[in-house]
Amino acid sequence: MKELFINNDKTKQWLTTLEQLEVSIKQSALQADEQNCFVADNIELVRKSGYSAITLPSLYGGAGFSIHDAIVLQETLASYDGSTALVMAWTLLTVGELYENQYWDDTLLQSFSNEVTAGAIINRAVSEAATGSPIRGGKPTTTAIRNGNQYIITGRKSYTTGAYALDYFLVSAWLQDEEQIGFFLLAKDTPGLQIEDNWDMVGMRGTGSHDVVLNQVTVDENKLVEIPSYRTGFKLNPWLLLIPATYLGIAQAAATYAIDFANRHQPNSITTTIAHLPNVQSSIGEMELLLLQARHSLYGTALAWERQTDKELLVSSVNAAKHTATNHAIAIVDIAMRIVGAKSLQLSNPLQRYYRDVRAGLHNPPMDDLTISLLAKHANNNWRQKEGIIDEKNTN
Repeated sequence: MKELFINNDKTKQWLTTLEQLEVSIKQSALQADEQNCFVADNIELVRKSGYSAITLPSLYGGAGFSIHDAIVLQETLASYDGSTALVMAWTLLTVGELYENQYWDDTLLQSFSNEVTAGAIINRAVSEAATGSPIRGGKPTTTAIRNGNQYIITGRKSYTTGAYALDYFLVSAWLQDEEQIGFFLLAKDTPGLQIEDNWDMVGMRGTGSHDVVLNQVTVDENKLVEIPSYRTGFKLNPWLLLIPATYLGIAQAAATYAIDFANRHQPNSITTTIAHLPNVQSSIGEMELLLLQARHSLYGTALAWERQTDKELLVSSVNAAKHTATNHAIAIVDIAMRIVGAKSLQLSNPLQRYYRDVRAGLHNPPMDDLTISLLAKHANNNWRQKEGIIDEKNTN
């Protein structure tokens, strides 16, 4: 059904490129999960293919993929391995967001584009143990103190996906003199920047989402590349749709496995494969329905973003699409495991890895409770506006 959303030859060509990597990626993914190690080989394969530059605008030498078309590729890559896809999703969305919104001055955007086309991988380092999810507005405990024309940065960042593969870190810090958040662009070999192994999870084990420790990192003031207008370390934006697309790809892999199993498995108690049983057919149909619903939510939102000039109207849609795709993905994997039965729990069975990996989507921003709360506030505010109510005390 994903084929419904492929709308140009460029996407088809890239799908062919990814398909050539499928076998290698799947083999490394299994090993990384079993050994709880980073999918380094997979990231190098994908990096060499030029994939990390697909969301870089063509004006800057990239492939210039839209959010919609990048989702197609992310789904496919995630169906091979969720960890590999999640690492790449963060760099794709970071590059896409930076260049779409022109967050940096053009000189820096031009020079950094050369790094991206050469295969550089970047991610924002924003999460901290003390603040929880950065989207909730906690002030970073990582500090940047001005010292003449330099800054001294000290702190620790958690959940830095793909830490060992990152060439650049966009580190959020509290600028003590300015009393606001700023982002510093730090190369991986910056003195004082260290990666500390702290990723011991049951899901997405191959992402290597370790801590980044900043021990009095001293940098020139030109490394301060962003001072956002928002007061959190993270801004909701449509490029984040690449994250739920990753989990939907995992769900597709689970559905594909279950359908294959159902069409091959024949217990001696029946004369056909279990795919002919009404309850199994119902389960397969439910998985397909959930996949379609999630895709229409993701791709529809992406297209609406590209066509709508008033972007604020679509923030709720972006949040809702993430909620829908992620929760549908979890439900699809659960149904797939019910079809396969107890065999799905065997460590040699990929379904148990998909089950562990897909739940990680609940903890990527925005969280479900925040999405529901924002939707409620939006609906109530619309009602008040229509009724002409402007009493601040009644505003949620």
